[in-house]
Amino acid sequence: MRKLLLALGLAFAAAAGAAGTAQAEGERFVFVSHAPDSDSWWNTIKNALNVAAEQMDVTVEYRNPPTGDIADMARIIEQAAASSPNGIVTSIADINALEGPISDAVAKGIPVITVNSGTVEQSKQLGAMLHIGQPEYDAGKGAGERAKEAGVTKFVCVNHYITNPASVERCQGFADALGVELGNQMIDSGIDPAEVKNKVLAHLRANADTNGILTLGPNSAEPTLAALQENGMAGEVFFATFDLSQGISEGIKADVIDFAIDQQPYLQGYLPIVLLTNYARYGVIPPNSINSGPGYITKDNIEQVEALAGEYR
Repeated sequence: MRKLLLALGLAFAAAAGAAGTAQAEGERFVFVSHAPDSDSWWNTIKNALNVAAEQMDVTVEYRNPPTGDIADMARIIEQAAASSPNGIVTSIADINALEGPISDAVAKGIPVITVNSGTVEQSKQLGAMLHIGQPEYDAGKGAGERAKEAGVTKFVCVNHYITNPASVERCQGFADALGVELGNQMIDSGIDPAEVKNKVLAHLRANADTNGILTLGPNSAEPTLAALQENGMAGEVFFATFDLSQGISEGIKADVIDFAIDQQPYLQGYLPIVLLTNYARYGVIPPNSINSGPGYITKDNIEQVEALAGEYR
């Protein structure tokens, strides 16, 4: 995949050079995420933005609310639109809070692509050109189907970003695949590692019949690993997570984590810049949204994946 994407980018770059009159001076795009500064998962997307910017010979600005505050994110989108970029890429972390700024940007004639959080339907509602991401409910349901095959009957979904509706969709899909109510099986863990660990330990003590765990990313997965190591349940309970980190990789190799759900964040950073650049230069863009996931990382393919973790995976 890495070689294919590189070849694709070089081909686009060559085409741009051959048709130099189509390339405008100072082409600039703004990527706005909902991630707080502390969320290292977005490093792969930042790397993808750098690669795309270099290959396309454009400027890409990454902006985010330092604490993950959605109201702050809305203001950043407004500021980005006011700067009249050639395009905006943004996640739909909360459509109710972001609908106004994103729709306003579209109304100003700024091409917008949505990525990561949100759905294809929400992206269309906002007037974006397309959405690049993972259908979160379906990803959660796919994980739940695997959990059901493994015999899971009661679980806990450790949600470290409960204000993001997409995170709830992951937990709901998991519950629906198992055929159980979500209810109090989803906990609001926060992102402080010590707090996540303590909440997981408390939930497992109060619900001793829990035989499945779903975490939604490194911020919840790694403290949950620590909790399971402390209470002796590591390797004894079904454990699935979203996304990848060094700690998650080690958990998979140690047979503590059954699998990680990979939404291929590199594609969420790289593709929108390439597509918007070609739209700005030539007026061409795919008519349909793009699913970047889900994929599954298991012990069978972890060695291939982890060599690229943090940069391309």
